[in-house]
Amino acid sequence: MLKHCVFLNLKSSAEMAAVREALMLLSGLVGEVAGMIDFVEGPNRDFEQRSEGYGHGFIVTFADRPAHLAYEAHPDHVRAGAMLVEACREGVEGIFVADLEVA
Repeated sequence: MLKHCVFLNLKSSAEMAAVREALMLLSGLVGEVAGMIDFVEGPNRDFEQRSEGYGHGFIVTFADRPAHLAYEAHPDHVRAGAMLVEACREGVEGIFVADLEVA
């Protein structure tokens, strides 16, 4: 099982409208992309003060790597990804991604 963890360093709080639209596209893929188990998103509270600037994020659970690859190739993911890159500080550099393999 994979946990695809994504954190966003937005240009400004005004970018949240575009982020919301992108997140709606991504969450709509649950049930459409085989092996995409769930999608959750929310503000990063950064209680340990180790991720300053990355104010919002989401986590997608996949059954396996092939499901993750199908998600990456889906047109809604491609569209949402472009929206997130546009909304983030320094484009793609403002997006932190970690893919955790879990039992």
